[in-house]
Amino acid sequence: MPRYKMTDGVKVQFTAEEETARDAEEKAWADASNTRKLAEIKKIRLQKLKETDYMANSDYTMPSNIKTWRQSLRDIPSNYDSSKYDELLARNADKSSLDYKKLTHSIWTKPS
Repeated sequence: MPRYKMTDGVKVQFTAEEETARDAEEKAWADASNTRKLAEIKKIRLQKLKETDYMANSDYTMPSNIKTWRQSLRDIPSNYDSSKYDELLARNADKSSLDYKKLTHSIWTKPS
């Protein structure tokens, strides 16, 4: 299916070269999907680790379940391959829920 661009307010069909260039751009974007997902996972992981950094203070004894959880967060890149990235980034889609858009994978839940 041909693609179009706007040039001076006029809809103009892409040239063959423009089609080829756009196809290459789209392929590059798709090929980098896992890189973007891993970057997002690492960003979330860092946030979760920061939320419990205060427990590493010398005046506080970190509970072993928190230590284990923090280690599992740090181990995400080695324990989850790219086929699991969508699972790790899944969010609650129920708009009526109080947890709407909350990450659903159990790895993100801090133990109590």
